Amino acid sequence: MDRLTAILIGFALDLLLGDPHWKYHPIRLIGSLIANIERILRSGFPKAVDKQERAEFTAGVIEVFVVVIIATVLPLGLLFLAYRIHPAVGIIVESICCYFVLALKSLRDESMKVYKCLEQDDLEQARAVVSMIVGRDTQNLSKEGITKAAVETVAENVSDGVIAPLLYLFLFGAAGGFFYKAVNTMDSMLGYRNETYQYFGRFAAKMDDVLNFLPSRIAGLLMVVAAGLTGLDQKGAFRIFKRDRRKHASPNSAHTEAACAGALQIQLAGDAYYFGKLHHKETIGDAQKEITPYAIIEANRLSYATGILGLIVFSVITGLFFYIPFTGF
Repeated sequence: MDRLTAILIGFALDLLLGDPHWKYHPIRLIGSLIANIERILRSGFPKAVDKQERAEFTAGVIEVFVVVIIATVLPLGLLFLAYRIHPAVGIIVESICCYFVLALKSLRDESMKVYKCLEQDDLEQARAVVSMIVGRDTQNLSKEGITKAAVETVAENVSDGVIAPLLYLFLFGAAGGFFYKAVNTMDSMLGYRNETYQYFGRFAAKMDDVLNFLPSRIAGLLMVVAAGLTGLDQKGAFRIFKRDRRKHASPNSAHTEAACAGALQIQLAGDAYYFGKLHHKETIGDAQKEITPYAIIEANRLSYATGILGLIVFSVITGLFFYIPFTGF
């Protein structure tokens, strides 16, 4: 039960403190590691164009394995030493590790910065702030477009930033959480479908798809339940989840977006610009309500309920698996 205790403490720390803006934050260090290894690997690419595609893909595979090994072995070794010193020391260290891989409060904090700018009708600042949490071009977004971008990010990252890390923490401990975050961070940095990363980032993107396959679906269903708990449209959340959860180029991204759109009775997604190019995307949800900045508050309320519900469900399942073998039931 040490792992469960550590996860509960780590989750509480995340709710209280959020992500520290610290250059030595482990996830930032993983990001620096990814960038440095990429630079080293790219320096060895062959000049012949016909060999570059294979070389880039191979280098991308090497990057994934190197980063994952380092990001997993280091916390695993640290935890081994901590628990050898004393179980209490181990729990403290593992709690801090769990805290570092969860991002529920930081997601709320960053999206609420967008909300405050919109409430002040400062669209230029709102575009600048939302550009820090989305991948699309934001310089020409309208007030509605900025709001949609923020809501979509909150909805999608409930899976990537909360439910998926929680699942891997419960299954494999803090090392599992760092394994997941390493792959997810590589996907966010390398998984672009452009000339630079089409081949180099392909393996990282596929790995991220595999790791998020189950968590994204769990997160979508949890969000449907959470919609009812927060006074939002639960029936709409389930209906749109069933109908629109596959309307995305990624096999995982639309599950929570669809549930959120249905719960808030708004329409998300649609066409967007990335790196100056228009990308045509299907819409998610029905435009039953006008999209206003208040949707960001509702999305955050829904994300908190989803995250806490996920923690409760995973904790109960873990408790049952621990309880049954020791009681003979």
